[in-house]
Amino acid sequence: MHLPTHMAEVLDMLAARPDARIMAGGTDLLVRLRASGQMPETLVCLERVAELRRIEALETVSGPAVRIGAATTITDLLRSDTVRARLPLLHRATTLFASPLVRNSATLGGNLCTASPAADTLPALYVLNASVELRSPRGTRILPIPHFIAGPGRTALEPGELLTGVIVPISRSFNVQHFEKVGQRQALAIAVVSLAALVALENGIVKEARFAWGSVGPTIVRSPEAEAVLRGKRLTLTGLRAAAQAARQAVSPISDLRASADYRREVAGNLLLRLATLSG
Repeated sequence: MHLPTHMAEVLDMLAARPDARIMAGGTDLLVRLRASGQMPETLVCLERVAELRRIEALETVSGPAVRIGAATTITDLLRSDTVRARLPLLHRATTLFASPLVRNSATLGGNLCTASPAADTLPALYVLNASVELRSPRGTRILPIPHFIAGPGRTALEPGELLTGVIVPISRSFNVQHFEKVGQRQALAIAVVSLAALVALENGIVKEARFAWGSVGPTIVRSPEAEAVLRGKRLTLTGLRAAAQAARQAVSPISDLRASADYRREVAGNLLLRLATLSG
């Protein structure tokens, strides 16, 4: 195991061993390695690289944003005044993330690279139009998160490439920001269905709506149709029922040990109905 303290060291290691496995918190990777019984020849641990644990406000060509280092733990996100004040939707999602012990080790970058459709941070990052920063000895590239997540457990990371940060635009126009997940128990549950919602209201009228669902498809699901149903209308149960029907048509859930596909589809729509109580 290698424990670099600077990004230059990490990039040098990746240049020498593009097949090296990267570990941040290890809450998912170590479980998988233990189950497989195989350890990689080169394991690069990122926890001592301070650059990868910073949370900072910045100005981009598109406007203000927050950059979150990929090795930032979920606990760090929960404790961050910047995240709480500027990215309340993401902050809300982290409050429902696993247990305190897991949050102390699990990282935002790890949650992204695991690419689980049930990942708690992903629906929020999708509706926030977040991007990932990818670095390798060849240079840096920025990808919107929907282009980064390729499917369950699959990402656009290339050999020798590392996720170094997440860039989240700040928008203060959304006066309804909501994240909720349904599981088999009330705490420490893997999402059966989750919803992240942003709604901008002006004089009670929906100017823009963004919705993203987790655990109802191979990746996070957006529904432009459900969003369009509400645009130009008041956020009422009537409109939300129409949006819910569009959402049920957009999702493609599976049945597994935690829930049936039909149940997931019904809940995906029903979660939208909760927004009627949040618009006042």
